[in-house]
This record gives sequence, structure tokens and C-alpha cells, in this order.
Amino acid sequence: MEYLLIGAIILLSLAVHNMPVAYAAVIVLVLRLFNLTKALDTLSAQGVNWGIIILTTSILVPIANGSITWKHITGSFQTLPGISAIIAGILAAIAGSSGVTLLKDAPEIAASLIIGTMIGVVVFKGIPVGPLIAGGVTYFLIRLLSFFNR
Repeated sequence: MEYLLIGAIILLSLAVHNMPVAYAAVIVLVLRLFNLTKALDTLSAQGVNWGIIILTTSILVPIANGSITWKHITGSFQTLPGISAIIAGILAAIAGSSGVTLLKDAPEIAASLIIGTMIGVVVFKGIPVGPLIAGGVTYFLIRLLSFFNR
């Protein structure tokens, strides 16, 4: 049954042009087909950390190659768009952290996040931004709804 689910995720991802999810699902399918459970367990335990390291590294490259300078960084505190971006970055970091917590506590949410992302890509012409931020938004929505359902 898990093969069918992963296969469906691959097909749906290809249909909506969500290549990161398609690639990830193919990797997981290949690991499962070859019964590489140790690799799957390692990915489950460490994959999010590795992904964060790769993303952070790619974000730091413009600093390393000189495209972003100290002048750019200090200047970001002096304009409304810069301050807005700083606030958005803070909120995204908090949402991402909450998303990690939610995905660890309720991994079944990942399927819903994938479906929601695909709907957002197809129906609203959005772009797939990743499960951690979507998980963080989900976390906040769950907390908000539980506040009103007291």
C-alpha cells in the first residue's frame, strides 16, 4: 500500500510540476524498493536538519561571494521594505520551528501539507515553499482554533 501512496505522490507532483516533492518521493521509493530501512530511518531522524543546513548554506553564498555586503545588511534596518523583510524572516523562522515540532509530533500531517501545497500550486498558481513553514502555519491555525474552541 505504501508503494501506491508514494507512486500517487510522484504522479501528482509531476502533474502539478512540484519537482522537489517528486524527487523526494522517488528517492524514498527507491530506498524502500531496495529495503534500505537504515537509510530511511536516518533520513527520518536527520533529514530535516540536513535540509536546513543546505538551505542555510545556499542563503549564505551571496555573503561569501560578495553580492551581499555589510552595507546591504546595515541598510536593511533603515528602510520599510528592509524592516518588513526582517520581521517576515523572524516570523518564518518561528513558523519553521513550530512546523518541525508539529511534523515530529504528528507526522501524518505531512500528507495534508503535500496535498495543500499541490492545490496551492495548481489552483492558485503558487510555488511550493516547503513543509516546515506550512507546518508552522498549520501549528498556528491549530492553536488559534483550539483557543476559540474552549
